[in-house]
Amino acid sequence: MNFQQLRIIRETVRQNFNLTEASAALYTSQSGVSKHIKDLEDELGVQLFIRKGKRLLGLTEPGQALLGIVERMLVDAENIKRLADDFNKVDEGTLTIATTHTQARYVLPPIVNQFKKLFPKVHLVLQQASPTEISEMLLQGEADIGIATESLTTEENLASVPYYQWQHSIIVPQSHPLSTTTDITLEALANFPIITYHGGFTGRSKIDKAFEDAGIDVDLVMSALDADVIKTYVELGMGVGIVNDVAYDAERDYRLKQIKTAIFGLNTTWIAVRKGHLLRGYGYEFISLCSPEADIKALKKVAYPDE
Repeated sequence: MNFQQLRIIRETVRQNFNLTEASAALYTSQSGVSKHIKDLEDELGVQLFIRKGKRLLGLTEPGQALLGIVERMLVDAENIKRLADDFNKVDEGTLTIATTHTQARYVLPPIVNQFKKLFPKVHLVLQQASPTEISEMLLQGEADIGIATESLTTEENLASVPYYQWQHSIIVPQSHPLSTTTDITLEALANFPIITYHGGFTGRSKIDKAFEDAGIDVDLVMSALDADVIKTYVELGMGVGIVNDVAYDAERDYRLKQIKTAIFGLNTTWIAVRKGHLLRGYGYEFISLCSPEADIKALKKVAYPDE
């Protein structure tokens, strides 16, 4: 048994049992992948994959049991390397952050600026994705840290700490009838077309629930992935925007009026890491810069109980 065989098992499952895709992802030949699988099955004395001819259809019961062990072994092997790197190259390496457009555009710039001053030799990779994709990237080891409002607290294999709390605000053109309103209501909003986030993004569920609980139907004319797109179409007069309150810049958005409101309740943005994934020291420092009150020791204990 060797680590290449274990990587092949994991990648074959990730690629939905497509050996061509698995071999491409591992930069090896399909015949080599097939041979490694067969050699491992022969060594263990059990069949790991359900087959139909030469095609793999899924995992057998022993294969399913083995997959969890393989995942843990490969994560621990990566952790050993990170541990050595922490002692050999304390301030060098790569840190991959997966987050949404709103966080990357409006929240993280001052944090990234501080971090780069502290760790100029660390290559910071900022990946923008949906909350669901962020969770998946963490679970697959494609990101070190995830930052989002949704999804990160519902996955049992992720450990998370709160980053900050926020509310939605209303965005309208300066000449809009609501622009002089300070105490806005759901009923008043429902008189106009609404433009807001896609489902599963930036607290959209809170918006839907507020209208649903009030028994109010709304004319949702458009949904978008990020606040900049929403604001663009609000400027064109297509509707009233509902966005994260941090996504308004008075200087850049001078054509628009922000109306702050509490009618959609509080939202929490979370910082998450994969359980069992040992971050380099500068990774925990990044989290501390985001959330100085975060209990890093507790996060380490939950994420990596054997550390």
